[in-house]
Amino acid sequence: MPLFENAGDYAAFEHVLLETFDRTGIRIAAYCLMPNHWHLLLWPRQDGDLSEVMRWLTVTHTQRWHAYRGTSGTGPVYQGRYKSFPVQTDEHFLTVARYVERNALRAKLVVRAEEWRWSSLWRRSQGNPELMRFLGDWPVEQPRQWIDVVNGPEAPEEVAGLREHVRRGRPLGNAAWVARTAARLGLEFTLRPRGRPKKSAA
Repeated sequence: MPLFENAGDYAAFEHVLLETFDRTGIRIAAYCLMPNHWHLLLWPRQDGDLSEVMRWLTVTHTQRWHAYRGTSGTGPVYQGRYKSFPVQTDEHFLTVARYVERNALRAKLVVRAEEWRWSSLWRRSQGNPELMRFLGDWPVEQPRQWIDVVNGPEAPEEVAGLREHVRRGRPLGNAAWVARTAARLGLEFTLRPRGRPKKSAA
């Protein structure tokens, strides 16, 4: 169902993002709000930050969403836990940033990604420091002509691969980093194939 029905809904969520930044100091690297969902690329400062940030953001947005509509007590806005996966801070980070900021273009809501008002790409493209106040630095250098990179062709297998990481919570990075990160965070199960193991021949 629609989460954002008008410009006020989008702006209200962005205000919650600003408050989240002011309250927690979380580095918001990229985001994109879509009519029925949103994507965030966050760079936590320490373990445990992400769950606290997401709890405060979703609870606060839910309360205000219901208060505005006069629907308090009628049920949750968000069903189930948010989906997330760790990303290595190298070219894999850029892949995810591009995926996030390209969402509105992928959905054919705009002709060029930077035209979507409710995204970090639009905010950065305006050149207004106040608009960028809650956007954090990146752990890697942003490529020159980033807007053109975001608007460039996108292979279907790249999109499918990233969506699988989202679904399973599987770390994204080179093989050695993925193995270390999965072990440290207890995510080894995300590296195994889905389904029951094949039975060996008797």
